[in-house]
Amino acid sequence: MGNSNLINAKRVKNDEFYTQYETIEEELIHYKKHFEGKTVYCNCDDPRWSNFFKYFVDNFHELKLKRLIASCYVDQSYNLFTINDKREPTVWADYNGWLVDGRAPDVSEIEVKELKGDGDFRSEESIELLKQADIVVTNPPFSLFREFVPLLMDYDKKFLVIGNCNAITYKCIFPLIKERRIWQGVKKGGSMEFSVPSYTEFYSQNAGRIDMDGNKYLSLVNACWWTNLDYEEAQKDIELTEVYEGNEENYPKYDNYDAINVNKVADIPCDYSGAMGVPITFIGYWNPEQFEVLGITKSWDNNGLYNGQLKTKDAVVNGRKTFTRLFIQNKRLNPDIYGGEQS
Repeated sequence: MGNSNLINAKRVKNDEFYTQYETIEEELIHYKKHFEGKTVYCNCDDPRWSNFFKYFVDNFHELKLKRLIASCYVDQSYNLFTINDKREPTVWADYNGWLVDGRAPDVSEIEVKELKGDGDFRSEESIELLKQADIVVTNPPFSLFREFVPLLMDYDKKFLVIGNCNAITYKCIFPLIKERRIWQGVKKGGSMEFSVPSYTEFYSQNAGRIDMDGNKYLSLVNACWWTNLDYEEAQKDIELTEVYEGNEENYPKYDNYDAINVNKVADIPCDYSGAMGVPITFIGYWNPEQFEVLGITKSWDNNGLYNGQLKTKDAVVNGRKTFTRLFIQNKRLNPDIYGGEQS
């Protein structure tokens, strides 16, 4: 039991990253057209203090929402607030846009109701609330992202959520990306700052900060937004300025694939019609009208490159393994394969 509690404590710690209001505001501005007449569910958010819930309360009428729901999770097997077996209550809230003297209420003024269970997004209670929603917007536990997104897909929900950029490499997520059922949002990476509990340890000197009130903030460079809502830049071509012909030494072929290695998205040549291995950051800029994604260098990608004739694995250049690579092909240079006119 002791080991189990330690594992639970570690998982809870690692998942306690609380999104700042400004982070939500900066991303949501690109999706306003999707929310009119819709019910939003923040299913990993305590309505008493969640910035997601606060944002949608503040902007309920501007977005022309129909309804807003939020619910939170409290680990019943272990939590820091458990005293003499008395559990911290798990709550949810339901807001329909009522005002206080012509203004949006503070979240503290909105009644919360107690759930029977722990509020886990996979629980029966949470799923019943999920069924009533049109769009899910939240920061789910990073450790449970592999379960969170497929659940939303199973219930055919639109969503805008924060996750790890490396989710591209997850066995259950990559097929959804390849089929263009989900994609990265406007914020595709770079530093994203979260508030964290006071006991959080910074993994490097520049990883976080403490404000004048003693609140801790941690910056994550591998966090981004994931969505299946379209936005203006979602299908924009990658501008190709590099040339393969005459610069072959910059694009070595893999030892174990009939494909060239491209170290940066900006280095993708405009004149190469064959398969290319590119960094996974490519997905953030991918226009499926411009490129076909063939596979990824993961052993589980059985469909992989060349339609399963060769299972993908680590890509090797001159005897050295590269980081994970996506294999892509320029559709516009292959009209016989993909149709359309050559550009």
